[in-house]
Amino acid sequence: MKLKKISIMALACAVSLGFLGCGEDKTQEVYKVKFAHVVSANTPKGQAADFFAKRVDELSNGKIKVEVFPSAQLVDDDKVFQELTRNNVQMAVPSFSKFTPIAKEFNVWDVPFLFRDTEHLHKVMDSEVGQILKDVVSQKGIIALDYWDAGFKQFSTNKKPIVLPEDAKGQKMRIMSSKVLEEQTKAIGAIPQVLPFGEVYSALSTGVVDAAENPLSNLYNSKFYEVQSSITLSNHGYLGYLVVVSDSFWKQLPDDLKEIFKQALHEATEFERKESEKEEKVLLEKLKKDDTSKTEIITLTPEQVSVWKETMQAIYPKFYDIVSQDLIEKIIQVQ
Repeated sequence: MKLKKISIMALACAVSLGFLGCGEDKTQEVYKVKFAHVVSANTPKGQAADFFAKRVDELSNGKIKVEVFPSAQLVDDDKVFQELTRNNVQMAVPSFSKFTPIAKEFNVWDVPFLFRDTEHLHKVMDSEVGQILKDVVSQKGIIALDYWDAGFKQFSTNKKPIVLPEDAKGQKMRIMSSKVLEEQTKAIGAIPQVLPFGEVYSALSTGVVDAAENPLSNLYNSKFYEVQSSITLSNHGYLGYLVVVSDSFWKQLPDDLKEIFKQALHEATEFERKESEKEEKVLLEKLKKDDTSKTEIITLTPEQVSVWKETMQAIYPKFYDIVSQDLIEKIIQVQ
């Protein structure tokens, strides 16, 4: 009888506590996180991922352990949503363009000359608008938490320098897959060419495309300057990342650890933004110093920027069926 009673108690413990074991304190459970991203560890995004892993370990007293997998070692961004929904990956930070198939509102980040400067951009991200966009993603079964920077985009070409919109006429321009970017390119008379990032250097080198748009980090680290005769510091568009976590993982995480997780991520976000800003300044100097091909670097005057804004703002109505007019106007109104 005594043996039977012990067996029943053991079964009850197993059912109620699962893998923790009978009598084990659940507060001692360690939550393991696989954090996948596609850039190298020495980039601002890579450094911020490592910063987050260290900081969340400290704040949680070792209850949250993050293992970072840079350079697509675990999975690339084209497949990461699938792995997040399966909880094979618990955390990722894909570029905005990867979200447009599941959240068309994310096309708003591609709208040209929508953000006045970095300060305005970050205010938008941290405002009601930024939360609206995160909520759209979170409704798809992936929890959206924070925005990280890649940088503003610049035009480059191996033909006529693109100083004013009409200078791009007839040039074959590589873009990411985006209806907004297609309309932007057509508006300045260029010919949009959608190509995977890995093919861009070769395409620029062989003349398959003449021009491109990239943040300075891509222009420098991928050495696009070697096959472009000019770079225009236009800051016409923006590239960014969204930090997301698996819905399954998030539901398992206790509320107190959720708050710690978000605090560590907030600190990592501040770190990443500062590092990204610093990197832009450093890369511009490196471009001037390391570019043996002497690519011309052009800075637009306020008058030239005004011409660009007038040209691009005239086509905003073309984006309203992709991104609502209300969302664009909300962004413009953020002070």
